[in-house]
Amino acid sequence: MERIPTVSGTANLLDILDRVLDKGLVIAGDVRISLANVELLTIRIRLLVCSVDKAEEIGLNWWKFDPNLTHPGALPDVPRRRLPRAGPEAELRASTTARKKAGRASRKK
Repeated sequence: MERIPTVSGTANLLDILDRVLDKGLVIAGDVRISLANVELLTIRIRLLVCSVDKAEEIGLNWWKFDPNLTHPGALPDVPRRRLPRAGPEAELRASTTARKKAGRASRKK
């Protein structure tokens, strides 16, 4: 009896994973739940699976600028506006504005 060479399941899985990460895989779908022609819930699913290199090649690099995923020193320097300091004048303006609004509301009743 002649033996036929076979490929193990692991090698096939690795080949598939390599191809998916190299080329990319897009899964898209919509789930809608309705009752008596009234739409109660819609879920839109868009999933892209690819390698980091492929993502950068197609213009997806959001993780580079996400402050939760990057080191603070890695972000580009962006000039920041200086906010004015709140002093007694700002507190006086805020309390005056609040009193005026309260007065208008009581007159409308």
